[in-house]
Amino acid sequence: MDSRILSRADIEFLLYEWLDVEALCRRPRFSDHNRDTFDAMLGLCERLATEKFANHNRKADQEEARFNGTTVELVAEIAEAVAAYGEAGLVAAGQDYALGGMQLPMVVEKTGFAWFLAANMSTCSFPFLTAANANLLLAHGTQDMIELYARPMFEGRYYGTMCLSEPHAGSSLAEIRTRAVPQPDGSYRLFGNKMWISAGEHELGENIIHLVLARLPDAPAGVKGISLFLVPRRLLGADGKPGERNDIALAGLNHKMGTRGTPNCLLNFGEGAFTPGGLPGAKGWLVGKPHQGLAAMFHMMNEARIGVGLTATAVGYTAYLHALEYARTRPQGYLPGHRGRDAKQVMIIEHADVRRMLLAQKCYAEGGLALNLYCALLVDDQRTAPDEGTRETARLLLELLTPVAKSWPSQWCVEGCSLAIQVHGGYGYTRDYLVEQFYRDNRLNPIHEGTHGVHGIDLLGRKVAMEGGAAFAALRDRIATTLEKVANDEQLSSHGKALRARLDGLATVTRQLVADPDATRALANSNAYLEAFGHLVVAWIWLEQMIVACGDSDLHRGKRQAGRYFFAWELPKVDNMLERLAAVDDTALSMQDRWF
Repeated sequence: MDSRILSRADIEFLLYEWLDVEALCRRPRFSDHNRDTFDAMLGLCERLATEKFANHNRKADQEEARFNGTTVELVAEIAEAVAAYGEAGLVAAGQDYALGGMQLPMVVEKTGFAWFLAANMSTCSFPFLTAANANLLLAHGTQDMIELYARPMFEGRYYGTMCLSEPHAGSSLAEIRTRAVPQPDGSYRLFGNKMWISAGEHELGENIIHLVLARLPDAPAGVKGISLFLVPRRLLGADGKPGERNDIALAGLNHKMGTRGTPNCLLNFGEGAFTPGGLPGAKGWLVGKPHQGLAAMFHMMNEARIGVGLTATAVGYTAYLHALEYARTRPQGYLPGHRGRDAKQVMIIEHADVRRMLLAQKCYAEGGLALNLYCALLVDDQRTAPDEGTRETARLLLELLTPVAKSWPSQWCVEGCSLAIQVHGGYGYTRDYLVEQFYRDNRLNPIHEGTHGVHGIDLLGRKVAMEGGAAFAALRDRIATTLEKVANDEQLSSHGKALRARLDGLATVTRQLVADPDATRALANSNAYLEAFGHLVVAWIWLEQMIVACGDSDLHRGKRQAGRYFFAWELPKVDNMLERLAAVDDTALSMQDRWF
């Protein structure tokens, strides 16, 4: 039976037929690899995800993380799963051989991780945050930090977090109050509270490495006064092994709608629960330069943002596959004109409206996966392409598409989960089927690592105008190349014309809004801009897939039909948004508090 976690056939189509990842093996960094090694990696991920992660997805939801007064208790299967993940070398899959890595392309590494995300989003938080933490240290930490902290994280012995938000300051990091006091030995003592810290406390490994945003005594106000600190749960002894407990205390857990297997923590730094070295405060070390912590943290945040988009996609994908299987096996109703005495009930997939819902889910899930894997390939091009021009174009496109890669799947793959419930009917709203959990788990992804509103402002207020509009121009060039391919294609030329018209409309609206001297007015509907931009990008990606899917296999026919659906029903949604954006509609902006 085909997997209900992800579709291996779709993955192979995206990697080998569309993205041509085998071409990466001609680059020196990946020269040891070929399709066989990529397939072996994907097979390993599928097997571990199925056997070690999917097996406790429901159990971890029903028996959520518990605070026993001192630490966090988790279902036992989580420890077994993350240990197997670490022992397989997957935390370091994309790293240099010298760090114990496999030097896999990012696009292959992220494809493998998608299996785990779809199998169990909650348990994936542990290795996901750990890898991102270690990657930040590689970019901004000292050599000692890399050896003492990043290497054990890549080995699966230590775990990592990111500590940004505080109880009074969610996304508004300019308001953080945690302070760092310099010490004579070059270390710092931290005092403050951090909220919404995923995987902030547990007993899974030897240590937890917190990356904490805080202010130095001489820090300027706002985001320009934020520094970044490495604060381990346990301080290392003279032998380099974790020993004395640092002054970091778990104050409580946030009880969530979904992803209940991940402990979401309120952490107190320097409250005196522990006094390492006999002094108050959580001992830490500065990462990077003073007052430049937010810039360093963005290395982890941007990786996390693309990871959130991949997570939303993976959960939406497995919800789609569950709905598809249910629709194929659930008999109910009769087709119009077939209600005679001898008529038999049909499987609900025979009903056009059910097929409509499944097609929408397929568009969202497969479109989202293609978008995220394309962005992962851009990372590979930015790092390893042989010519500078390709590397620079990849950098620009990645900057521009990061808010889209995070937000579009977070919106539409959640909608896909909702449709999966609808396909199941009343059963979908019960705990007898997993689709209700998929929806609850996935509903987190539009929130964390920046809401749609935050990313809409980032896209319209900064990204499309950055470097004189170079990133937006690069995207338009990429899309134009695709449009040239289909200009004389009998089946696809109409889709190309439809996409070109919307692209021209988006460009016109973009120029207008970027030039508006009233930034408050111009950005008031940036969420709609993000949505229109995302739908247009995904339409382009569907057209790319349709060009490649030119065979007679069921896979290729299904691709073309899904693309046809997206152009018929989804892309036209852009029109109203562009019209309202061009009119600079101020309905929301001019609404007054007292009128609600």
